[in-house]
Formats: sequence, structure tokens, C-alpha cells
Amino acid sequence: MPVSMSRRLAAEALGTALLLVAVVGSGIMAERLAGGNVAIALLANALATGAALVVLITIFGPLSGAHFNPCVSLFFALRREMRWRDAALYAPTQILAAIAGVWVTHAMFAMPVLEISTKLRAGPAQLLAEFVATFGLLAAIMGGIRFAPASTPMLVGLYISGAYWFTASTSFANPAVTIARALTDSFSGIAPASAPGFIAAQLLATLACVPLLGWLFARRSP
Repeated sequence: MPVSMSRRLAAEALGTALLLVAVVGSGIMAERLAGGNVAIALLANALATGAALVVLITIFGPLSGAHFNPCVSLFFALRREMRWRDAALYAPTQILAAIAGVWVTHAMFAMPVLEISTKLRAGPAQLLAEFVATFGLLAAIMGGIRFAPASTPMLVGLYISGAYWFTASTSFANPAVTIARALTDSFSGIAPASAPGFIAAQLLATLACVPLLGWLFARRSP
């Protein structure tokens, strides 16, 4: 039986909000406990985020597809595997839920709910990193769906955990996450001035993925 749009949007909202709780919350906890060791803090942040993604995609995937990311929704809409009307509902839901997730996290850690990040992440290298991070994420999703559907949650979680380390930007790869992280002045924040460049790189990567991944992972006749 098809899942109603209200349930699909609820799943996207809950999943995206909890993803931001994992990203920002683990960053705050890691920064507090790492004693100034940024490498340890980043490792903890990466592992917590990847683990949360596996769980969230597994439980919400059957309901909404577990996009949690406007780039993923755009990708499937461009491939005509999702109606544009549905993608237009998913994207604002993801963005608003991501912001709510940051606010809930701040409240959990007794921080001011409303903050603006001062952490600049600028320059061509950072933008290239976001292009690579987003391209790799969509490749992991597309490849997982094509060859190992049951393993897709694990593949995405592992990819993001790794991409925290092998990309210069620490792999935001998600416009909703980028916008929400501009509203936290914690370990995982990004200054609002840096956010538009990140989002542009993410969207460009999405557009590049549509023809290339469609060709690469095409289902061919024997």
C-alpha cells in the first residue's frame, strides 16, 4: 500500500531533524571532551554521524526514501523517479526540520537556542571538496540501490564517516544541513557567508551526477 504524503513528510522531518541532532550534538560533545584535540573531536563527530545515518535510513527509508537532503530529492526528480511536486514538498520540510534539529540540540546542551556560526569555510578548495563530497554521496546511494539495496544505509553511513576525513570541507553534502549548521556556533558550524558557496557546489554536483551516474549504473539487457 502506498505511503501517504503526510507520513512521508513526517518521516523526512523526523529523520532530518534527528540527523542534525547527531551531527551538531556529537560535535558539541566531542569538542567538550576532546581536550582541545581537534582530530579526536572530528573522529567522534564522524563516527556518530555515520552511525546515526545507518539507523535513520533503515527505519525511515521504507516510508519516505530517507532522503533527508534536497540534493537527493532533486537528483531523483531530475531522473523522473520522483514527482517534482513531491520534491517541492520534501525540500522545505528537510530545511525546516534541520533547523529544528539544531535548536533542539542547543536546548539539550543548555546552549542559547538561537546562534549564528562564526566558522568561515571559504575558498576554491572547500568548494571543490563539497562538489566531491556530494558527488560521492549520490554515487553511494545510486550504486547501493543498483547493486546492494539492503546495504544502502550502511554504504551511506560509511561514506559520510569517511568523507568527514578525506574532504577538506568535512563533507556537508546537503543544502539543508548547510543552512542549519549556519545556525550553530559550535564545532560543526559554518558561517552564513560561507553557506551559499557550499550549496552551489552541492547543487552543481547533483546536476553532474544525473547523466553520469545514470549512464554508469544503467540497467542493461543481457
